[in-house]
Amino acid sequence: MVELRGVRGGAVGPPTEGFEVAYIDPCGSELRRPLTDVWAVRFEDAAPVREFHSYKGQRHLPGLWWSSTAGRHVGYESWLERDHVMLLDFDPLVVGVSSQPFWLFWTGGNGKGVSHAPDYFARRDDGSAIVIDCRPADRRKPRDLMKFAATQAACDLLGWEFRLVSTPDPIVLANVRWLAGYRHPRHRQEAPAAALREVFHEPWPLIDGACLVGDPIAVLPVLFHLLWRNELDIELSVPLHARSLVHPGVR
Repeated sequence: MVELRGVRGGAVGPPTEGFEVAYIDPCGSELRRPLTDVWAVRFEDAAPVREFHSYKGQRHLPGLWWSSTAGRHVGYESWLERDHVMLLDFDPLVVGVSSQPFWLFWTGGNGKGVSHAPDYFARRDDGSAIVIDCRPADRRKPRDLMKFAATQAACDLLGWEFRLVSTPDPIVLANVRWLAGYRHPRHRQEAPAAALREVFHEPWPLIDGACLVGDPIAVLPVLFHLLWRNELDIELSVPLHARSLVHPGVR
């Protein structure tokens, strides 16, 4: 739940009129429709509604993340956003993700129009949706909090989950970042992958299991790929190391 705080002078305020959504359709045309008319739009495949600008001296570092889930690049505007799109890519329940998926429009409490483009839209395998905004806790200004609260209200109307996220756990982040280096399908070799799944049908130390399958230089990239794919599992809340116990995965 987004915490509401007062805005000096009522600069934004809660929405007083119906929401509208603007997005880019598969043909490249921008459409603007009432919120209640877009519940079935596949925003996980939407093109970004605004560009990712890069210029000398900017505080944030934009870029592109190659998503193994989407099979394409997904943009980000800061390293915080990059970290969260990586975590979405790692989530076994997420089947699609897009960045800057739509503009949300509404009228604020002062009668003026307000707009906001969330950072990400993600689709789960059960069809449910998540809208994500990334902002460090110490950089959430009152005006931003009002926009996040309005976005949550819009998501509630459609039964979507809204997440306002900050800096992830550093150990989890470091572990997932390591595994992300092996996310590309080229690291999947079927023979060692099948052998690894057999070895780790019960918990076993990472390096010992890899050595049972073959030369760890050749086997470890396949093992890390299976861990990324959640076909095998490992405790992410502690630093990944050679004696980490590998378990059967969720896939």
